[in-house]
Amino acid sequence: MTRVAAVDCGTNTIRLLVADIVRDVPADAVRLRSLHRSSTIVRLGQGVDHTGRLDPDALARTLAVVREYAATCADLEVPLDAEHARFVATSATRDAENRDEFVDGVRAALGIVPEVVSGEEEARLSFAGSLLGTNDDAPAGGDVRGPRLVVDLGGGSTELVLGVDAPQAACSLNTGSVRITERYLADGVTPAAEEAARREVRALLDRAADAVDMGAATRLVGLAGTISTVTAHALGLDAFDREAIDGAELSIDRVLASCDAIVHSTAAQRESWGYLLPGRRDVIAAGALVWSEVVARVAADTAAAGHPLTTTVTSLSDILDGIAVSLASVGEQA
Repeated sequence: MTRVAAVDCGTNTIRLLVADIVRDVPADAVRLRSLHRSSTIVRLGQGVDHTGRLDPDALARTLAVVREYAATCADLEVPLDAEHARFVATSATRDAENRDEFVDGVRAALGIVPEVVSGEEEARLSFAGSLLGTNDDAPAGGDVRGPRLVVDLGGGSTELVLGVDAPQAACSLNTGSVRITERYLADGVTPAAEEAARREVRALLDRAADAVDMGAATRLVGLAGTISTVTAHALGLDAFDREAIDGAELSIDRVLASCDAIVHSTAAQRESWGYLLPGRRDVIAAGALVWSEVVARVAADTAAAGHPLTTTVTSLSDILDGIAVSLASVGEQA
């Protein structure tokens, strides 16, 4: 076994996974034995869509958490080198003119250089992570060997990846819960603001269709905080329940109904949902809006292709797990 640390730093949330990589013998397979997971909403991408720069306060919040992660890694005896640790930064950082301030700060706090990855690499890692959680069984009516469409809906970008055991097609869209909130819904969900937001997401999905054939999907797998929140709402949970959410299969009608309820929810309702963290309350309406548009588009495209999808699957194995698994190949090369 090899102990590794993976960090995923997105637009809204930074997360740490410390795990042992287990290589099964005689099968050439890799599993993760999770030892520690942390997730903190830091809103690193605050204002980046408008200013093109990382906000000093957001940067300070994020680096404070990175220093906490360094201490956790030391406690769990993870060597902080390129063979055992990988720090991936995504949408907000790649959009920021002053990303070097972030890179230098992470290097000083953690001792490794963060990778500001492309949307394509983000998609590849998300797909790899999803395979760890939802690769055994097909949803009702689905084809376990057919291509899955994996959707990683973040704060600043949304990745669509189609494939069976590896990505066959992928694209990264500049849309997500924080970006849509700041562009359209900062003052609330009015009919005009909602329609403008939906028009933008639909236009992006039209362009995505040139790269990814959404109608070919035999499974729709959703990743990340927005989708797990929609799933918790659809399941009627009182609090976040990893066992209930991970692998949950929901009808498309049920997902769309929950998305609509969340988009039009009140502040008091959002505060009452025990599975919704305070730092996600102001952006969850936008995230649910994006997810509803993706789900509706995939349902329409698969119906037009003659094999309509009727369910979605939620995976809590995502890009963070994909980052950790990627370190297995680094160790082999070393």
